[in-house]
Amino acid sequence: MSEAYSKTLLHILEHPGNEIAPLVLTIDGFEEGYNIPEDPKVRATLDALLAKKKKRDVEDVAYTIFPHRLWTMAQGDRAKLFEFYKMAFPFYRAQNPKANGKGLYFERLMMYGRGPCEGNQLEWILSRYESRSGVRRSMWQATTFDPARDHSATAQLGFPCLQHVSFVPTKAGLVTNAFYATQQLFDKAYGNYLGLAQLAAFMAHEMGIPLARLNVTIGVAKLERISKTDSAMKPLIEAARACVAPPVGAAQRQSPPLQLAPQPA
Repeated sequence: MSEAYSKTLLHILEHPGNEIAPLVLTIDGFEEGYNIPEDPKVRATLDALLAKKKKRDVEDVAYTIFPHRLWTMAQGDRAKLFEFYKMAFPFYRAQNPKANGKGLYFERLMMYGRGPCEGNQLEWILSRYESRSGVRRSMWQATTFDPARDHSATAQLGFPCLQHVSFVPTKAGLVTNAFYATQQLFDKAYGNYLGLAQLAAFMAHEMGIPLARLNVTIGVAKLERISKTDSAMKPLIEAARACVAPPVGAAQRQSPPLQLAPQPA
């Protein structure tokens, strides 16, 4: 998780321009027990920088995609998770009507407004998976974008950038794919990756298989809302470089570099 973010951040800092179009990254190495491994130094320095710039921290951004605290409270009972979220969502919306007025990602995934299971796309996927085998793999996908609500001529629209998510059971475990139209690398990307990984871990847990991989495809990844030359970036840059550097004497065991598309001219 932290390595993928660090490589992306360093690439854009070390090259001209402030965007990558497209950005495609794969995150693996998930642990048993559905834990999401992170580099604590990268996470802490990023959260400190976000606080300094008066932006939401990583956990808050991740929570828009998967409410991990509610899942912990539900103690492994997904029906309780969905019930808790339905009860809490009006509060989330009222707490920040400007940002949450159009909804939240997890709300769209389980309270879409129409469709089977009263619009709970996650429950429909899991109930179908549990009831039959050998079906088409395109069945396991959920959308967040809704043309009826989201096609707008507004110049700036902060939600939804995440378009849809698909879940692919494989012999190695669950492979989750997420698709973004655009993404803010500074204040959203890490939280997005964490929330998606937590969502993927939840789905893998309910399917009874390991979490193998998370693939994220982004049409345009942009470093905005902070300058590349801002001195406040220094601790995060140092943490990112330390995260991607191979251990001493282990140069041959380092993971291959993140494959990034060339920058637009």
